[in-house]
Amino acid sequence: MGGLLTPRRRRGIEFLDDPAVDPRLVRRSLADVARSNLLFGGTRAVVAEVRAALRGLDAPASDLIMLDVGTGAGDIPARVERAVAARGHRLLTVGLDASETLVAAARSGLDGAIRGDALALPIATGGVDIAICSQVLHHFSDDDALQVVRELNRVARVRVIISDIRRSWMAAGGIWMASFPLGFHPVSRHDGVVSVMRGFTSGELSELVSAAIGRAPVVRRRIGFRVTASWTPEAP
Repeated sequence: MGGLLTPRRRRGIEFLDDPAVDPRLVRRSLADVARSNLLFGGTRAVVAEVRAALRGLDAPASDLIMLDVGTGAGDIPARVERAVAARGHRLLTVGLDASETLVAAARSGLDGAIRGDALALPIATGGVDIAICSQVLHHFSDDDALQVVRELNRVARVRVIISDIRRSWMAAGGIWMASFPLGFHPVSRHDGVVSVMRGFTSGELSELVSAAIGRAPVVRRRIGFRVTASWTPEAP
C-alpha cells in the first residue's frame, strides 16, 4: 500500500543482511545505526514503551529480565537499562542476535548476549519479563514476521514491545541527506534507505500483530518516523 506521502512497501536488499559481510564493516555500520537510533528516535521510542510498562507495576521493578531480539550492537537495551535505573527500576538485559560478530559486540554493554534465531527463540515459554524487537521486524518476510511476533509473545510475561520504522518518503529522504554530515559509511546510507522502504505504517504493524496473536496491540506513532506496537501476553 502506498500513497502521496507513503511509498509502496518494498523488500530491497540490505548489505548487512548478508552473513558473509566483513565483520569489520558490520561493526562500523552498526556504530552508524546506534547513532541513528539515538538521534532519530529509535532509542527514545523503546525507552518510552518500557517506562510505560513499568509504570503499571505496584513497586519499582527489581531484576526483571528484558530480552532484545535482533540486538545488533546492544545499544538500545543498554540505554533502556540506564534510563529506567534513574527511576528506581533494575533490568537485567539480554541481547539475542543471529550473528556471532554482533553477539560479541553486544556483550560488553549488556548483562548477557546469546546467539539465536528469532524464528525459534532459545528461551522457555514465559522465560523473560519484557521482550523487545527494535528496527528488526522489517528484515523478515511477511510469513517469518508473523512467526517472530508469535515467538516474542511466547517468551514474555509482562510486555512485548515492537518498534520499527514508519515508512514515508520524508523519512527515506531525511536519512539519506543526514547521513552525509554525520559521516555514515556508504553501506549504512544504502541500508538506512532500504530499511525505511521496508518499514510499516501504523495500520500495517497493527494488522501484522493481530494476525499473529489474534488480538490487537496498542500502536503508537512516535517522533522520528517510528511506530511501536505493544501488548501484555496472555498467560498460557
